[in-house]
Amino acid sequence: MESTIGKGKFKIIVLMLIALILTGCAERSKPAPVVSLTNSSSNYSPSKTTISGSSYKVKSGETLYSIAWRSGQDTRTLANLNNLKPPYKIFVGQTLQLKPKVTKTASSSPKQNKSTNNSVKNTQKSGSKNVAKQKTQEYGEDSGGKFTGVKVPSLTQKVKKWVWPVKGKIISNFSSAAQGNKGIDIAGNKGTSIKAAADGLIVYAGNALRGYGNLIIIKHNDDYLSAYAHNDTLLVKEQQTVKANQVIAKMGNTGTNRTMLHFEIRFRGKSVNPKRYLP
Repeated sequence: MESTIGKGKFKIIVLMLIALILTGCAERSKPAPVVSLTNSSSNYSPSKTTISGSSYKVKSGETLYSIAWRSGQDTRTLANLNNLKPPYKIFVGQTLQLKPKVTKTASSSPKQNKSTNNSVKNTQKSGSKNVAKQKTQEYGEDSGGKFTGVKVPSLTQKVKKWVWPVKGKIISNFSSAAQGNKGIDIAGNKGTSIKAAADGLIVYAGNALRGYGNLIIIKHNDDYLSAYAHNDTLLVKEQQTVKANQVIAKMGNTGTNRTMLHFEIRFRGKSVNPKRYLP
């Protein structure tokens, strides 16, 4: 009798083990969950904003500073290439040289050289006339648009101190790679105050730079610029001076897929790691 009961218990245990094994096999037959390895903290991509080529046609809402920013050049270098002097006025439709023109050297007679020089002078004169005619296309307060020319005083002093533009978790660090993040991304809540990282002058405030959303660029001196992207609201205007820790914008998610601040520092047009300067 006891042996019969024991055999019954054994059969039950065996059946339970078989059921567990079959259940495990059935679960393993389901596809494994897909895990995304992509950093979804921001859809910022330098390829979206970088200007390549030897020349560029000015579009509405742009300033020489924003174009220099996108081409990765120092504003003074870009101004010199195009014979521009402060306040660096540019016009919609105007073509700017981004790289020095390559002149081909060829042997020619003095007469040919003289005629060539005359044609160059005539071209320069006609070019200046064309620029003068384009003044009707200039957009400023009078025409209901934004300034392309910014009155920038000479800021030669050193940056006394840098401060964090906002407190929050860094969700993406600086990368020196060609397609890497050219600044740092700081997470936060919509409406959080964004502050100027140092004393300076607002040289760009707008949304003409694709991928940056509502953007502010501050000139701190002749070498340093800083940028604040993806803002919800801009609280400053171009040509306005600001102090370190002054609120300049409210955090948002314009031009990106989450609420955050994309912050950059440029030294003579080149991206540098902001964490090397921030306390």
